[in-house]
Amino acid sequence: MAYQKIKVELVVFADEADSVVAELNQAIDLLEVKHTIFGGEIEIANVQHSGKRSKSALRHTLAAGEVAAAAIRLAADKVASAYKRVI
Repeated sequence: MAYQKIKVELVVFADEADSVVAELNQAIDLLEVKHTIFGGEIEIANVQHSGKRSKSALRHTLAAGEVAAAAIRLAADKVASAYKRVI
């Protein structure tokens, strides 16, 4: 039988860490009702914030959408320009 290890890493504000761990434990208890789970642990470690805020996945997605929309607008302008030259 094959097994897989699932790792999840979260970064939360220090004052919310205990409540997040409690909710994660509740979620794991609910998972154990439907699935067989072997072992596992929840570990808390302090981290230093670099001060620089990185982009979230949503921000990256929105930026990609803006780039795609700009490319479509540019292509439409070029097609319209080429069509005018033909006529």
